[in-house]
Amino acid sequence: MTQLIGREYETKELLSVYNSKKSEFVAIYGRRRVGKTFLVDEVLKNHITFRHAGLSPVDRENNSNNMKKQLSHFFFSLKHHGMKSDKKPTSWEEAFFMLEKLLESKGGRKRQVVFLDELPWLDTPRAGFSTAFEGFWNTWGCHRNNLMVVVCGSASSWMLDKLVNNHGGLYGRVTYEIHLHPFTLAECEAYCRKSGLVLSRYDIVQSYMILGGIPYYLGYLQQGKSLAQNIDQLFFAPGAKLHEEYDRLFASVFSQPEQMKRIVELLASRRMGFTRKEILKKTELPDCGPSSKLLKALVSSDFIQTYVPFGKSAREPYYKLTDPFCIFYLKFVRGRKVMDAHFWMHNTATPRISAWRGFAFEEVCFSHVDQIKTALGIQGIQSSQSAWAAKGDEEDDGAQLDMLIVRNDNIVNLCEMKFYGDTFSVDKAYYKKMVVRQNLLATHLPKRAAIHNTLVTTEGLKYNEYSGIFQNAVTLDALFGK
Repeated sequence: MTQLIGREYETKELLSVYNSKKSEFVAIYGRRRVGKTFLVDEVLKNHITFRHAGLSPVDRENNSNNMKKQLSHFFFSLKHHGMKSDKKPTSWEEAFFMLEKLLESKGGRKRQVVFLDELPWLDTPRAGFSTAFEGFWNTWGCHRNNLMVVVCGSASSWMLDKLVNNHGGLYGRVTYEIHLHPFTLAECEAYCRKSGLVLSRYDIVQSYMILGGIPYYLGYLQQGKSLAQNIDQLFFAPGAKLHEEYDRLFASVFSQPEQMKRIVELLASRRMGFTRKEILKKTELPDCGPSSKLLKALVSSDFIQTYVPFGKSAREPYYKLTDPFCIFYLKFVRGRKVMDAHFWMHNTATPRISAWRGFAFEEVCFSHVDQIKTALGIQGIQSSQSAWAAKGDEEDDGAQLDMLIVRNDNIVNLCEMKFYGDTFSVDKAYYKKMVVRQNLLATHLPKRAAIHNTLVTTEGLKYNEYSGIFQNAVTLDALFGK
């Protein structure tokens, strides 16, 4: 476990489950590349009795042979772990029966851990995998007090529908579940420190805007190079390691990758996102259950989120693209015909990228809203957060507010996010802009509510005659809190 960064809670829980005196069925899911396999390998190191990983659908050339390839691969795993039989299974029922016999042959009362990685990939069309796995657990596995089955999957919707929320034979069978999320900024900093990467917190935040706290991507960052040099190597240089990652990502996780990308690419076009009705209309997807499943799958896989904008009805939530990697890729990489190998180095100070940093920083703040609340001392107060856009009319200009934290103590924090290289200075024009926004928001709040203008920025607030417009200032360091 010495290689793990963060994951303290998940480590503690997995060890607790391992040390229980009963059969356990653990489901771990989360975005692809987030570190599910690494977590299991490190926490249960030297305790895994049998392990197997499904074959990626991206690598298959003959779709009619999927089941045969998966079964053959499973057979080789059985042989690798000590099975004596040379007869290959012809069905999943037979394959799991062989696994039962292998585990029984090892005997003893010592805890046996079966680790099945990328489980959804095994469930190929018409293979009968789910039924066979259900039989394996219900008929044999759940009755063995020394058995711990751990399954992982990046296709989170499959994991939720077929296992965690199953209404059939596996109903209520999962004894523990872990939704593994991307690293926080604090965990990214710890990763950089342990990997010998010398990056300032300012640059770690920028790396988060691009790589989204995904450990697998962070592993590509090289020592001795600036962040800009690393980004060029990952996305823009010849043979860049992440240049094809976007298409691979969707092909490996979803059975309908092109439809998923249509939704994601639409959401990338508007920061506020769209309602379900708007998404279906603009993507020309049918208004039916399968389309809802597509949206649900994207949410459960941590690509998009649902939220209710301030003042809107909870009956019609918005869907918003929140995966930093996808946002960055669609804005700067996809569709670029002439690739400058040093694009990021050549353009890092341009207005286009500076504007992007401002919007991307807002997303970083939303993903670290708990740290912001802690810095404000309101972590114990019930609250909710969302963005808000007010349309203008002939008399008044509209406004788009970065974040509102609506609290149960009659305070609303109107948060402004500013990603600056220095302390932020409020001038007269910005002061007037904030007054207009504050007055506009006040018309939509109960009279008992008070507005606290709150600045979230890198180096803090420079005090002058206009800085009093902000009641609170949260710095970058606060976002690195636990």
